[in-house]
Amino acid sequence: MNRRKFLKQSSTVLAAAAAASYVPTTFAAEQKLRVGLIGAGWYGKSSLLRAIQVAPVEVVSLCDVDSQMATEAAELIATRQASKQKPRIYSDFRQAIAAKDVDVMMVSTPDHWHAVPAIAAMQAGMDVYCEKPTGVDVIESQAMVAAARKYNRVVQINTQRRSTPHLIEARDEIIKAGLLGKVQRVEIGVWWHMRNRTTAAQAPDIQPPANLDYELWTGPAPKQPFNRIIHPRGWRAYTEYGNGIVGDMCVHMYDMIRWMLDLEWPQRITSWGGILNDRNARANISDTQTAIFQHADFDVTWNHRTWGKSPEPDNDFQWFGTIYGEKGVLKCSVFRYDWIPYSSGKVERTRKALLEYDKHPEDENEKDLERHVASAMRGHWRNYLNARANRGSVLPVADIEQAHISSSSCFLANMSQKLGRTLEFDPATHTVKGDAEANQLLARPYRAPWVHPDPKTV
Repeated sequence: MNRRKFLKQSSTVLAAAAAASYVPTTFAAEQKLRVGLIGAGWYGKSSLLRAIQVAPVEVVSLCDVDSQMATEAAELIATRQASKQKPRIYSDFRQAIAAKDVDVMMVSTPDHWHAVPAIAAMQAGMDVYCEKPTGVDVIESQAMVAAARKYNRVVQINTQRRSTPHLIEARDEIIKAGLLGKVQRVEIGVWWHMRNRTTAAQAPDIQPPANLDYELWTGPAPKQPFNRIIHPRGWRAYTEYGNGIVGDMCVHMYDMIRWMLDLEWPQRITSWGGILNDRNARANISDTQTAIFQHADFDVTWNHRTWGKSPEPDNDFQWFGTIYGEKGVLKCSVFRYDWIPYSSGKVERTRKALLEYDKHPEDENEKDLERHVASAMRGHWRNYLNARANRGSVLPVADIEQAHISSSSCFLANMSQKLGRTLEFDPATHTVKGDAEANQLLARPYRAPWVHPDPKTV
């Protein structure tokens, strides 16, 4: 079977599964969705270009503290949107929001800059499409939920496993159909070598490049001396700007499991690990970490090992979620799923990620695009647009409150590792039960003059 025929057949099979989870919005020919983007880097561009593929989007503005990155993004967008117009460029997100000329503001910044611009956009009457996780601490995340509800904004977080066609099929036709039976245990994790191994000798402290406003890039986060790891794209190596591999990768897989199995907040969270291997690297995030999210009927256990080699021989499951049920095992990844009943002990059903090169041939050559994720991105945008069209009656699949649970659970896992003890979080009060020290860590101090958002006053 040639590739195009395979892709066409796969598209037909998965379309029915995907239809159960989202309904594409139909727009009038003259209707335009005005979109702005804050953070014109890798994933911001990737997501924005998927939006252009599924709706009559007009990208009105781009904002980035890196003038070179903003200019390059504007030139690219002009080649892809119908008007062929270059978006206006801003260096300060406050100016982009003050213009009040967009319907949806995308926030695709480093983690430490998610909450403040997202909340500001909501206050200005804009809906928001934001990268995961929801920020860097629990109270930021809670404030985003409060703002969305107060201002009646539709907010989608880009945890797009919820819109991944083959995972929708696995949830509906394996789990919901009862083939697994009662779930007994879940394991999630990653074995990819994701932690930056660059040493101080290889990346010494230097002056920021002239095209980068490093003061504004840092914003409310602790300001570290600049080096070439930090920007572009390397900021996840530092706890000052991100949430480590737990906040980068675990949030995706834990959120996927929560969605598939209809889980709410975990009852307790325990985590341990640290820098156990790459001790000479500049990165200060853990290279080894285990986190246990305890739910009423079973645990969800996360492991990352950014060294060595996975015992799993199949590269499709280097980043994985494995659900053990009474009747079999469901293995899930961004690349595919496998269903293995205990009765046969072999894979009886499998489905790979949906590629749609027949519909979107530009995907094949787009620079830096995660091609196996493109269909999920499009599905996530369709779901979001449907929620906007049905404001008040339909929430997006990755609504801010669901993202808050997944993101904050990961923040709490990092807190548990730091404190060396189990945390029991009370979602009703948004406090850790009986742990004053942990409660002090729920909101990270902001660098002046920036002010930490307060859920009570947003």
